[in-house]
Amino acid sequence: MPERRSSTRAVYVISVAAELAGVHPQTLRIYERKGLVDPARTGGGSRRYSERDLERLRRIQELTNNGLNLEGVRRVMELEDEVARLRRELVRAQEEAAEAIARTHRQYRRDLVPVKNSPVPWRRPAG
Repeated sequence: MPERRSSTRAVYVISVAAELAGVHPQTLRIYERKGLVDPARTGGGSRRYSERDLERLRRIQELTNNGLNLEGVRRVMELEDEVARLRRELVRAQEEAAEAIARTHRQYRRDLVPVKNSPVPWRRPAG
């Protein structure tokens, strides 16, 4: 069975990444200087791009094609990253809350004593 490539494994040299993203290699260098991408580096200092980097480059292209300048692209991507982080945090908080509720319900069930097992006979209130 062939090994599945990780989306974070940096394998593409700059020329291949540029071609796959549909931009010039110099554009990738500009994006890096502007802080839009941060490719991995080999021991010799060569850039290596991952699938995740390529997805990011395609998103940059989409935003610039829609009229945003690079600072606008940086800000949009920063906000998208923040929204993704907050969504993960929300899911985690919801899971923790659901577990706390389940624990509380389990505790209630332990504390309840069926009426037939009650040490004090139950009587219907007069009235």
